[in-house]
Amino acid sequence: MNNRKTSAMQADRRGLRNALLCVGLAVLTAVYAPVSLGGATFKIDDTKWVSIGAGLRTSFTATEEAANAGKWSNDFNLDNIRLYLNGQIHEYFKIEFNTDCQTCGDGGEMRILDAIGKFEFHPMFNIWMGRMLVPAERREMNGPFFSAVYNIFGAGTPFEPADFNTTIRSDGTSAGSFGRDDGATIWGSFFDGHLQYAVGFFRGLRNGANADDNLLYAQRIAYNFLDVEKNPGYYTSGTYYGQGGDIFTVAVSNQYQEDGAGIRSDPGNFRGTAVDVLFEKPMGDLGVVTLNGEYKNYGIKGFGMASRDALKADNTLKGFAMFEGDAYDVSAMYLFPQKVWIGQFQPYLRYVNVDPIKSANREVYEAGINYIIDGHNAKIMLLYEYGDLLTKGLDYSSTASGDDVSSIKLGFQLQI
Repeated sequence: MNNRKTSAMQADRRGLRNALLCVGLAVLTAVYAPVSLGGATFKIDDTKWVSIGAGLRTSFTATEEAANAGKWSNDFNLDNIRLYLNGQIHEYFKIEFNTDCQTCGDGGEMRILDAIGKFEFHPMFNIWMGRMLVPAERREMNGPFFSAVYNIFGAGTPFEPADFNTTIRSDGTSAGSFGRDDGATIWGSFFDGHLQYAVGFFRGLRNGANADDNLLYAQRIAYNFLDVEKNPGYYTSGTYYGQGGDIFTVAVSNQYQEDGAGIRSDPGNFRGTAVDVLFEKPMGDLGVVTLNGEYKNYGIKGFGMASRDALKADNTLKGFAMFEGDAYDVSAMYLFPQKVWIGQFQPYLRYVNVDPIKSANREVYEAGINYIIDGHNAKIMLLYEYGDLLTKGLDYSSTASGDDVSSIKLGFQLQI
């Protein structure tokens, strides 16, 4: 038999296999009715199900004086591409597995974002174990996909330890990744869901200053004064676009780790405390008003400025230069009730101020407009930022410096 005929037969077989696969998936989708919102959920029996989903965030950014000769930079970025997998194997036992592109700017590698074994017994008491979000202020619990603004992290208050690095390492420079860490969280709610709590125990800083392998302890307590926010587990959202009722929630969070910052020869005990507020008022035909506020106070006992400056000057020195000082982030937005084509417009204003101890103060002003097509599942965001937070960034040394610059970002978010 000649090669062409053999190739044709192989192509026919591949085509038949692909057709059968498509038919199989169609039958599977038809047979297994969805039992939850989001993605595609397949029911196996009365207690077992599996769901799959995906999320994409991509943006274009132009920043003043970020390129040669003072010209504006022009950067396209793949900010996130996530795959979601959730399942239930028993009435009380569930599993969650999510991935993300943690090095998108350098080509992209898919890595584990969440890997959680869930033991959910009662609304008042549940246990999650594995790799998960460390209980913290609302911004961290929202994550990038459920925040009210696009650049919530890049132009926001300082990171928590688990979000200070993009990759997990065991060399004294990492305490997790993307707000996640390996550990366990006990969470639940009381008073018909109005009082919500989460208490976690995590690895925290790995080696380096933490030579004794001390654990990081994290807590978050929130009270819903009006309608109860409804989210999976102890997760939160930065807005509900008026679909969550009247929201007024105040929360306090705290993280502590002995020797959780610094360098091996000069460790420091880290404490990070935050207060966050969400107020949202649907006004019917008058639209929706949303206010977000956050205040942070971080303290480090030990790890002096001399060691911080040395860490900045010596690239070979391994350390964890966490923020120490005060910071706050406030934003206000208004969702127009009228739909324009397929979505609604939501203009907003935001201000962020970061005041490190013995380092330069920094701030950023932001104005933007969101085009909301399907809540957090489909939206387009255009924003303008101005300030020196964009140039000073995470440099909390005594010599930190940077100019006030302008930046424009256009972001797209899709999720299923």
